[in-house]
Amino acid sequence: MRVFIAAFLATLSIANGFAIRPGGASRSSLYMSTKEAKTEGKKAGKDAPPVSIGWDSHQAIEKAPDSLVREGDGPDGNYPMRAKFEKMCREAQIKITKAIEDIDGEASFQEDAWVRANGGGGMSRVMANGKVFEKAGVNLSVVYGSMPQEALQAATERGVDRSKGMAPGERVPFFACGLSSVMHPKNPFAPTMHFNYRYFETDGGVWWFGGGTDITPCYVNEDDMKHFHGTYKEVCDKHDPNYFKEFKAWADRYFVIQHRNETRGYGGIFFDDQNDRDADKIFEFSKECLNSVVKAYGPIVEKHKDDPFTEKQKEWQQIRRGRYVEFNLVYDRGTVFGLKTGGRIESILMSLPETARWEYDNKPEPGSPEAEFLENCKHPRDWV
Repeated sequence: MRVFIAAFLATLSIANGFAIRPGGASRSSLYMSTKEAKTEGKKAGKDAPPVSIGWDSHQAIEKAPDSLVREGDGPDGNYPMRAKFEKMCREAQIKITKAIEDIDGEASFQEDAWVRANGGGGMSRVMANGKVFEKAGVNLSVVYGSMPQEALQAATERGVDRSKGMAPGERVPFFACGLSSVMHPKNPFAPTMHFNYRYFETDGGVWWFGGGTDITPCYVNEDDMKHFHGTYKEVCDKHDPNYFKEFKAWADRYFVIQHRNETRGYGGIFFDDQNDRDADKIFEFSKECLNSVVKAYGPIVEKHKDDPFTEKQKEWQQIRRGRYVEFNLVYDRGTVFGLKTGGRIESILMSLPETARWEYDNKPEPGSPEAEFLENCKHPRDWV
């Protein structure tokens, strides 16, 4: 939708707290819990990165290495999970961009790769001015950074202490890996789609998974929404019967343009601070969600990419794109977090559409398709 510190912080959306809950602990989670107990009051190491990584700290390279995760970089932690999560993201980036190129039929993705001196880096793949897509991007990032405790606390929704294990006032070194994407089609009847999936660890021994996929149409199409939400309900139900209800409601709460009292779009699923069970189980859930993006979204774009539309309908799409910009720059926690830490600006703003529109006091005509669409943004509904 998520600075993605580098390509990732657009995906970051550091929302909602984190807590280590009893039961179901894996070997990796037991390790992290034990480490947490031993590092109460820990101070950030002298080699910990600064709070602001620096706008000019990214070095462009011709080709990214086989892995941006290196054992020994960043805080101590679960290196196998870091490497596994990055591998999953890289494979998904290739698969998803190939599927989008096939749907577009003309344009291809441009890839940029970069690294940082303190470790990590990223790969951005961006398509522009295609036959079907105005703009589409899929960004991978591996980040080793640090944040003030108050910044981490402000980024949580439930006040959970993500800096636990660190001495009061100490900045918190962290590792983050994620994949984020936004797709903006040209046709007003083909919805915008956003996803991000991420994995975090802190030097204080805290770890969690987060992510989600959501859709932003401009007009109501019941069948499209049943397909999109139904795809993710099927995934959620395979892993936990409570997931879809919880994560759909979470998306409806998160993607709200508060100064408009309306949602950005028609939601999907959104989750964060997931660490209440074996880490490998949450990894498998995240992997299946990510691998379901094309299944959930692709058929909808294929269905509508050649629909006829009027100038008025195109203007409405541009107005809704303006709302998209408002949410991302004002409320999206990942974008705000990234801008404050000096990440790669092109990756941070990749999520924004190339064109948008603002009209003074725009109000859809009562009873119009535009008014029907907006009503569902003011009162989110269940589609499946």
